[in-house]
Amino acid sequence: MSSSPPIPSPITKIDPVGHNISFGEAARVWARIALLSFGGPAGQIAVMHRILVEEKHWISESRFLHALNYCMLLPGPEAQQLATYIGWLLHRTAGGIVAGGLFILPGIFAIMGLSYVYAAFGNVAYVEALFFGLKAAVLAIVIEALVRLGKRALRNNIMVALAGIAFVGIFFFAIPFPVIIIGAGLIGYLGVKSGRSEFAGSGHGSAAATQAPSALGDALPDHARPDLSRTLRVSALWALLWLAPVAALLIGLGSANTFSQIALFFTKMAMVTFGGAYAVLAYVAQQAVEHYHWLKPQEMLDGLGMAETTPGPLIMVLQFVGFLAAYRDPGSLSPMWAGTLGGLLATWVTFTPCFLWIFAGAPYIERLRGNMALAGALGAITAVVVGVILNLSIWFALHTLFRETVPVYSFGLSFDMPKLASIDLPALVLAIAAATAVFRFRLGMLTVLAGSCVAGVLLRLTGMI
Repeated sequence: MSSSPPIPSPITKIDPVGHNISFGEAARVWARIALLSFGGPAGQIAVMHRILVEEKHWISESRFLHALNYCMLLPGPEAQQLATYIGWLLHRTAGGIVAGGLFILPGIFAIMGLSYVYAAFGNVAYVEALFFGLKAAVLAIVIEALVRLGKRALRNNIMVALAGIAFVGIFFFAIPFPVIIIGAGLIGYLGVKSGRSEFAGSGHGSAAATQAPSALGDALPDHARPDLSRTLRVSALWALLWLAPVAALLIGLGSANTFSQIALFFTKMAMVTFGGAYAVLAYVAQQAVEHYHWLKPQEMLDGLGMAETTPGPLIMVLQFVGFLAAYRDPGSLSPMWAGTLGGLLATWVTFTPCFLWIFAGAPYIERLRGNMALAGALGAITAVVVGVILNLSIWFALHTLFRETVPVYSFGLSFDMPKLASIDLPALVLAIAAATAVFRFRLGMLTVLAGSCVAGVLLRLTGMI
């Protein structure tokens, strides 16, 4: 008598992507990452790397860097797109939506709450004191992120040289970020084709043998295989979600309405925001202040301070801009209600296309992971990203530790030089203390952030700031 095959338990689930990470566990981890996502893209990417690669071993080093390099090429906030990419790899489209959505959710609530306080009271002295202390901790976290990424990406002198050239080009000569990225990719591609071992060694494949096993592994999940019909359906759906509200506002309210202007302006920004938040915010500030007159220069700086010291991408400052724009021209709505809608509208049209870029493009990027020439190009891009993050770190340090900077424009140079006499001693002391806590005592990020916040408020209470 032949035995029948065992009947699977009704609660048994076969994981379609070949790992045993539950969706609920992943959601909890993404929420944790979101709440720790301070410090701009450098700090946020470092947090994701530490938790997903080093602590959880969900994704390999090479796959993490491959995804990061693709996200660096896209318009929009690369850290949020990286979270979406990895969430999609782990749990398909739903995983990408949860990872990318949770990444920005704390920032949405934080910036909205601070916008209410800013609009209602106009004087946020103790909030600014909290930010003051937080900036010192964020600076230490950004520097730690730079060190972490540099150790992994700068594996030989060629990669170090590329990072140095990228830093000099973007910091001293204001060379556009896309030019640096394209140039690095071309150098890496040609380096592999010419047989240079430095470029082959920097690619992702070479590192795979020395990595700890990851839950995701290196296999290509079924849902990550390119499919043209699926790509067209995904693109149409996310383009509709992105652009339908914009079209409805333009048709219903006209192009002169503030809500229509917010939708149209930030939609354009979503398509051209290459080079990270700092690169695009200069243009946004110019347009919002000088062209649309939505807010004043100092208010733009206040908004940037909010975004720098709250969880989420720095580009979240656009929500603050949208809030003030609608708050000051509410039409028939109450100012607070109009500001809320304006801020959420700016957020929607800024971040919705990020899901489009990932869900439509990531399958093709995953397919190319074994391509050695592409690996060499992306390895070179990773190296120059270190130089770009160094530029952002120094920019942040200048604006944290000095009250004034002087723009330098001569002999082709274009950079900000600090006024040494304007050094902010309390900020310097707090930054040194935060760096000591991070590098010497290895204190956790939340401990350092909380301690710095308390220190900032105490300095305000004692009249030292």
